[in-house]
Amino acid sequence: MPSSRKVRWGILGPGGISARLLRDAGSAANVAVVAVGSRDRARAAAFAARFGIPRIHGSYEALLGDPEVDAVYIGTPNSLHHPLTMQALAAGKHVLCEKPYSRHPEQVVEAFDAAASRKLILMEAFMWRHTPQVRRFMELLPEVGELQSIRATFSFVMTKTNDVRLDAGLDGGALMDVGCYCVSGSRLVAGAEPSRVSGEQVVGPTGVDLSISGLLRFPSGLVAEIVAGFTSHHRQLEAIGTAGTLLLRDPWLGEDGGIRLGDRDIAVTSDDAYRLELENISAAILGEGQPLLGRDDALGQARTIDALYRSAATGAAVSLGA
Repeated sequence: MPSSRKVRWGILGPGGISARLLRDAGSAANVAVVAVGSRDRARAAAFAARFGIPRIHGSYEALLGDPEVDAVYIGTPNSLHHPLTMQALAAGKHVLCEKPYSRHPEQVVEAFDAAASRKLILMEAFMWRHTPQVRRFMELLPEVGELQSIRATFSFVMTKTNDVRLDAGLDGGALMDVGCYCVSGSRLVAGAEPSRVSGEQVVGPTGVDLSISGLLRFPSGLVAEIVAGFTSHHRQLEAIGTAGTLLLRDPWLGEDGGIRLGDRDIAVTSDDAYRLELENISAAILGEGQPLLGRDDALGQARTIDALYRSAATGAAVSLGA
């Protein structure tokens, strides 16, 4: 069990997303980052020096074998999320795994079954869900009346040519990197899982989708439109109803947390999403709360992502079972 009412965290994969996670982690009262592991020990050492982390491991396996680590954050490329999560759970560690956990629903089932059997906490790291902006957006949602449609976008211009997000072997691509946020946002606003999806993608020279557009149809008849990619700058979440519209201007990164309800701007105080998600899962590990995101949400994500890829590959809509 964690000691001193702080969860002792180890970092698997000292990359850019792990650095962003830790930017504000020092102010979390229930978190202590005690170790970092990488297949490149020098890289782990540089990361440890930057963030004042006391222990360095030159392999993932060594970190997972560290008895002073209660939980691990997995910030590796997408294709390593599931195997490393399974190894971490087998080693008795709680897991916060960077999004998306997997594009394969059967892997989500396997992982959450393993976590439950060992009484461990596993959470997919959709940090945006933890912010005050999103909480306020959902509080205001009834004011738009009966929902008619949802629009979710997340795009940026990819300037690198050797980025892991362009590597098909590492499960790269626009849907896996940024489109998964649009899926998450649409599902949250709809309050349900889609019953049918359609997807269209533009595939680049490395074999990954550079952009993807999709329609998610929900059992009520509500339709969400998602647009994501590496070719333009845009990010928003919009709910359109019979009584008006509700717009969250920067739902995913929270750099502009403004909300607009009809013609009114709603001010919301921003907070660090990454620290909030660390605090949330740490409280759950300590028995002082519940994880915001669990098995059902991760499985809904994977099923929708899988269906979008299948639709984009075949040109036909894909129905999802109940």
